[in-house]
Amino acid sequence: MKSQSRRRVLPVAARHLAILAALTLIGAGPVAVSTRAQTARPNVLFIAADDLNHWVGHLGRNKQVRTPHIDRLAARGVTFTRAYTAAPICNPSRAALMSGLRPSTTGVYANTTDWRPLISREKTLISHFRANGYRTLGAGKIYHASLDRQAEWDEYGTDARSPCKLLNPTDGVGAIKFSPVECGDEAISDYSIADYGIAQLQRRHDRPFLLTIGFRKPHMPWNVPKKYFDMYPLDTIELPPYQEADLGDIPASGVKMARLPGAPSPDVPSDHELILKSGRWKEAVQAYLATITYVDGQIGRVLDALDRSAYRDNTIVVFFGDHGWSLGEKHHWRKFALWEEPTRAPLIWVAPGVTKPGTASNRTVDFMSIYPTLSEVCGLPIPSHVEGASIRKLLANPRAEWDRPAVTTHGYKNHAARSEAWRYIRYENGEDELYDETKDPYEWTNLAKDTKYDKVKAELAAFFPKLNTRRPADSVAVK
Repeated sequence: MKSQSRRRVLPVAARHLAILAALTLIGAGPVAVSTRAQTARPNVLFIAADDLNHWVGHLGRNKQVRTPHIDRLAARGVTFTRAYTAAPICNPSRAALMSGLRPSTTGVYANTTDWRPLISREKTLISHFRANGYRTLGAGKIYHASLDRQAEWDEYGTDARSPCKLLNPTDGVGAIKFSPVECGDEAISDYSIADYGIAQLQRRHDRPFLLTIGFRKPHMPWNVPKKYFDMYPLDTIELPPYQEADLGDIPASGVKMARLPGAPSPDVPSDHELILKSGRWKEAVQAYLATITYVDGQIGRVLDALDRSAYRDNTIVVFFGDHGWSLGEKHHWRKFALWEEPTRAPLIWVAPGVTKPGTASNRTVDFMSIYPTLSEVCGLPIPSHVEGASIRKLLANPRAEWDRPAVTTHGYKNHAARSEAWRYIRYENGEDELYDETKDPYEWTNLAKDTKYDKVKAELAAFFPKLNTRRPADSVAVK
């Protein structure tokens, strides 16, 4: 399947990036570089944001959002306009990205699945870099919550938070939790996570380092200082594109996925039904936007520290959200589904000597590419178990030929393949969905039953995983 350059998508990102790149280059002054600190191999600053979808300024999906620091990072390198998670849920996404093994291989489909007995320590990205002479440093959320394995790192920081007073005592709608809080930025744990990264960038290191910074926002609860909510006045909030009859042409498996995880049966109201009944849809969107802008500020603090450090010119930066997030599109909230919103997230690479400032790639990639690409650009071997493909050639030439769609898995034998032009979803029971992403970017018309698209479906299905490991207790993967 040949990749196709879709010129209509690139200009949105390119216009932002051209302006941001110019501002970045104008503002960049000389940096004193310590010869002791500069090593033959590049350092790596690896930044993750939890539950951050593609609502970042330079991607243009949401015109309201303010992310000046993520956008200036994009202006320094290459941003991927079509980047997708390996799994639309925290634990499987992170276990896959960090191990190089897809969820369908390991059977890690749910947040309740303990991946640690299933994936040996020596296979992980951290252990690989550590075994090859890197000092590994980290803080925040890299693996999922209590299922981390911090012993892989040479050093792991602790993050702290302080009590904040909720200014909205109702604190959201059902499982969708949000409220402005009365406290300073420093009271939220992401501030101390950024502090750890800043401190490491100020230290003298006598060997190359891999510094992993995992921000916890914009994961719920969307509780950040009121000043961030004030940036988005409620009367100016625009709701995501939405059609009331959107679920009418999708199979039962898709309808069930839209209602989950809040409504396991038709007699239980779904997240979206609760939001509609409450009349607080705009408030929820406002809260998500506010929380994105808060974490953008913490990312900016780390980037400022990198700019002031001895390591700026010899540090690769890779930034990503671990998966997407839905805010009512297709009657769905949260992640836990295989459509565009819960699977797409930002991916930015800045690799000195490889990437060019202010560039964007329209090629479809998934986050299984991060492990092999980091290995290659750092001069390390790519371990044989790694299932993703390196995208180094796209870092150097964002328009290079690329014939692989992004593949996302959510539960046993539920897969989506996303090319530049199409998304094909097939569920365990064989039900399916097909969307023309060029004409229908919000996936309102399911074309799967039209036989004239059988060839498209077959081409994309060829990329679905051949190995599908079943773990019965967690096969639904919506817990």
